[in-house]
Amino acid sequence: MTPEQLADALRVALVQAVDDGTFALDPAALPERVHIERPRQREHGDWATNVALQLAKKAGSNPRAFAEELARRLADVPGVAAVDVAGPGFLNIRLDAAAAGELARGIVEQGAGYGRNATFAGLKVNLEFVSANPTGPLHIGGVRWAAVGDALARVLQASGAEVTREYYFNDHGAQIDRFARSLVARARGEEAPEDGYGGQYIADIADRVIADAQAAGEPDPRTLPDAEATEAFRARGVELMFAEIKTSLHDFGVDFDVYFHEDSLHESGAVERAVERLRASGHMFEADGALWLRTTAFGDDKDRVVVKSDGQAAYIAGDIAYYLDKRERGFDRVVIMLGSDHHGYVGRMMAVCAAFGDEPHVNLELLIGQLVNLVKDGEPVRMSKRAGTIITIDDLVEAVGVDAARYALSRSSSDQQIDLDLDLLAKATNENPVFYVQYAHARTAAMARNAAEAGVRREDGFDASLLDHESEAKLLGLLADFPRVVAQAADLREPHRVARYAEDVAGAYHKWYDQKRRVVPWGDEELTDAHRTRLWLNDATRQVLANALDLLGVSAPERM
Repeated sequence: MTPEQLADALRVALVQAVDDGTFALDPAALPERVHIERPRQREHGDWATNVALQLAKKAGSNPRAFAEELARRLADVPGVAAVDVAGPGFLNIRLDAAAAGELARGIVEQGAGYGRNATFAGLKVNLEFVSANPTGPLHIGGVRWAAVGDALARVLQASGAEVTREYYFNDHGAQIDRFARSLVARARGEEAPEDGYGGQYIADIADRVIADAQAAGEPDPRTLPDAEATEAFRARGVELMFAEIKTSLHDFGVDFDVYFHEDSLHESGAVERAVERLRASGHMFEADGALWLRTTAFGDDKDRVVVKSDGQAAYIAGDIAYYLDKRERGFDRVVIMLGSDHHGYVGRMMAVCAAFGDEPHVNLELLIGQLVNLVKDGEPVRMSKRAGTIITIDDLVEAVGVDAARYALSRSSSDQQIDLDLDLLAKATNENPVFYVQYAHARTAAMARNAAEAGVRREDGFDASLLDHESEAKLLGLLADFPRVVAQAADLREPHRVARYAEDVAGAYHKWYDQKRRVVPWGDEELTDAHRTRLWLNDATRQVLANALDLLGVSAPERM
């Protein structure tokens, strides 16, 4: 019996009690899906629900009496071994071994689809993450968003949402001008501007710009007048830098559906259209020669200048136009992942959302991530050989590999600062979380290969009641919880829950393996349905681990 089937059985019992008059409830008050969860203490049963506490008052009943009636009805459901009422009205439900064991076959039969759900079916989500300025290689903070953002996209898609991954290409503004001037200075052998960029990558790109011009038979850009030289190095330099960022992300397993250019907002008139829409709705006002958005009317700490007194658009003007553009493209939810220095951005953007008539924190969600510190040999790692002042995506991948990097960056809540121990992540030991989970998957694959060689075939027999050992009950309970974990990770925007869950499954599998629950007959032992049934459980675990790792963008190796 799956958790979904048990939840359905609970709802049927509720509906029947309402229909026969036992519960004086409006049928509309019944939940579409009864919430069940794993008890904190295993001895309390396989599943628990507080549905009696939620509905008893509406029915004019005592919660415990309500729970006892529901328990009486549920006890007659095939596969339910016992139902106990605890405390003020909690239901603790224990399944019989056969009902619990059936899950193993169900998981294998569902394959890669197991864990997927329809929680967000029909929802169109625009997920913007990374969006680093194309003025240097992607640094470690951006790498964290690459791992977490892609994993979040995957869990949202697994929960039925239609997700568009979007990268906001900041090719408009002062940072691009500083980048171009830095390239010109390096190309001419001059000191970098005081507010410019350094690092070997600036020299590399400057050399590429010169080489490309020579190959095309164009004038050496170093010899052009300052304004023309700056433009030549800006245009080609940004293109080269962004191509490098895209390549690094692709090699990291992250690709975007849309690369949106900031310049297009200004060139297409999108900024002017957004401003006029807010003006027409009465949210704009003029003061001191500037045009302001009255964001204080929507909870911001101060009103914001949108068009400065010199007629130039303020930075927020692009943000306003960009949000409106996403909504006009048909996205129900706009989710933007930002760095730790963007806390002050939340209030003003939620005010913008409200000014357009949308619901803050629903139509627009802003996720703020914290810093990543790298440690090696017990000391902080502070400098990249190529970038000079930052640790880049390529530095991290070179040190520990894509799988370890993605897993390590995804397994902690993004609102927590984390320390990554490069020495630990490079180890092939159980201390390394990604190795621990991947090794469990490889172990299940090895078990399946050994079974095939010994002639143990799933299709020759399955008796779910034989999965009656305590270690099997615990493992099955965890496997049953996977769909809920995926749905919760999507709902809370916390893909790290999938990683921590995978570690729990790996631990339960290793313990089951250590309990000598053999899939392959040992010595003169006769091949029985017990071996074949355990192979179903082994393969179900293998599938769940593979599905979980896939949601994190991490490989599930067959051998290690």
